Amino acid sequence: MPVRHARDVGELIVGAVLGALIAFVGLKVIGGVDWPAFNSSNVTRALTTVGQVVAVAVLLLAVLLHRYGRPRWLVNLLSVGATAGLATITLGMPLGATRLYLFGLSVDQQFRTEYLTRMTSSPRLADMTYIDLPPYYPAGWFWWGGRYANIEGLPGWEAYKPWAILTIAVAAAVGVLLWNRMVGATRGIPIALAVTVITIMYASPEPYAAVLVLIGTPMLIPLLHALRGRSRAADGPVGGFRSGTSWPAVVAAGAFIGLSATFYTLYTGMFALTAVIMALYLIVVAWLRASNKAVPDGEIAGQRRSVILAIAGRLLSIGVISGLIALLVWAPYLWSRARSEPASGGTAEHYLPERGAILPLPFFHFTLVGLITLIGLIWILLRFRERTIALALGLTVVTIYLFCLLSMTLTAGGSTLLSFRLDPILNATLAAAGVLGVAELSRWAVGRFGDVRFVIGAVATVSAIALAQGVPGFLSTEITTAYTDTDGYGKRADQRPPGAESYYPQIHRLIREQTGRPADQNVVLTADYGFLSIYPYWGFQGLTSHYANPLAEFDKRAKTIERWADSATPDELVRKLDRSPWKPPNVFLFRYGADGYTLRLAEDVYPNDPNVKRYTVTFDPAAFSDPRFRVTEVGPFVVVVRR
Repeated sequence: MPVRHARDVGELIVGAVLGALIAFVGLKVIGGVDWPAFNSSNVTRALTTVGQVVAVAVLLLAVLLHRYGRPRWLVNLLSVGATAGLATITLGMPLGATRLYLFGLSVDQQFRTEYLTRMTSSPRLADMTYIDLPPYYPAGWFWWGGRYANIEGLPGWEAYKPWAILTIAVAAAVGVLLWNRMVGATRGIPIALAVTVITIMYASPEPYAAVLVLIGTPMLIPLLHALRGRSRAADGPVGGFRSGTSWPAVVAAGAFIGLSATFYTLYTGMFALTAVIMALYLIVVAWLRASNKAVPDGEIAGQRRSVILAIAGRLLSIGVISGLIALLVWAPYLWSRARSEPASGGTAEHYLPERGAILPLPFFHFTLVGLITLIGLIWILLRFRERTIALALGLTVVTIYLFCLLSMTLTAGGSTLLSFRLDPILNATLAAAGVLGVAELSRWAVGRFGDVRFVIGAVATVSAIALAQGVPGFLSTEITTAYTDTDGYGKRADQRPPGAESYYPQIHRLIREQTGRPADQNVVLTADYGFLSIYPYWGFQGLTSHYANPLAEFDKRAKTIERWADSATPDELVRKLDRSPWKPPNVFLFRYGADGYTLRLAEDVYPNDPNVKRYTVTFDPAAFSDPRFRVTEVGPFVVVVRR
């Protein structure tokens, strides 16, 4: 590895460690104070604003130091520290009085927390819910989160918030270094600031998605360079697979897409499609550039063939590298499918909210985000023929819109591609272009009106603060839910009476006493999936089919549960349990109802929106009136343990 590339990699590693340290210390400091709840006081929001202003000021200082020729290490140190600090204060301070992350333990965050709880329980790759199944959802972010929880000595659910904020802060630190390396700190720091704030606004509820946006946006430029070869934008793609290829760029692009595949399948598909679109664009450019009536047809054909084969080889190389990395988490599931193990009932693509039925057009919104993305769109259209970065960002925007249209088209066939989840990448990409557009406008303004750099810098700084301080308000619902949900210790962070989930610790102790087994050696049938998010019990059935592992056969399990509920006697129920094609539950956690013991289950009703219909299954208490079962009432719950 050349010295220059080794130094770049070293800087990224040091930056990641520094970002992690800043987030770790920052969260410890915030967690050491008894703050008022976000939903009942503005104190934490006020302190968030103070922290954001300080972070923006430090970033401004870093830009000025770079302009005045100060050492690169100092500029990078300040930019990494301020960017990681900005991410930490923007998320950590509003959540300072709760142990839960955005959206608490509700809806999607429930199954994500369950996954982290599973990976905390054991480093073995396993499904979040179902026993003896490999994971269907990429385990990368959750696996490392489990190791963080083990080091900190925290249960998985409690580690979720600090791990989410820490990884976002690390990704922001890496992102600013990548931008500084590619476009210089004068433009790189403002780009990283815009991308970081917008990513936190739109992607932070899915922390692993936010990590990929923060790193993936700058990595689009090396991806294009890897496919184009050793040439500048004006020279077009070059042939020579061995000699004309920038192998460091190929390795970096492949490693990033591989990392993405261990984190988030949807984003990986988008990045992979972007690489294909880039390759096709470069092939078309190469074909047209080779046209020359003064050159023999045979020579032109040879030139075209050389470039096309080189581009295809680079694309294949990126695919091989990323595929090998992806196998680290995907191999167990793919092996199970290759052995033709039964799979049914998984409906992850069966969701079409209103924003998934229209094209995202953020540049027509009358907000700061709308303004910066509009400038970005115009800049891309003006510069994509001249600038590598404009072409890379522009082809990504095109890919996202193609992805959206394909997703909408697939609705006719009863599925989608969940394209609405790509909004954060679109916004971040256009925002990065927008900052570059503002930089060009600034140069024009200086040439037209004289030295107005101070005015431009002041307006840009105030705009950055305005955008950043609006994040807590933008995420107010997500933050408030983290305070109103009952946590794993049975408490609400806003000090109000907790929900029925406050009985979970008592139920957990009861199951341990009656079974004599640790949680991860029990299979529980319950509709209270928050219980599985807090403790690493295996579930017989998942939250909904949309989060279920296809190998689990969600639909068949649902029918089996209904047949169990029809049992009138203990003998009949035991016989049905023993004939289950899957390991049957040895623990049942019901809600007590007027007609018996109830489970509130879910059924996929796509293409309706909402896409889930809840229905109740009721078990006859007489079916458990037998020495083979032990029944205990705990608050509104009924715990049944099979002896």
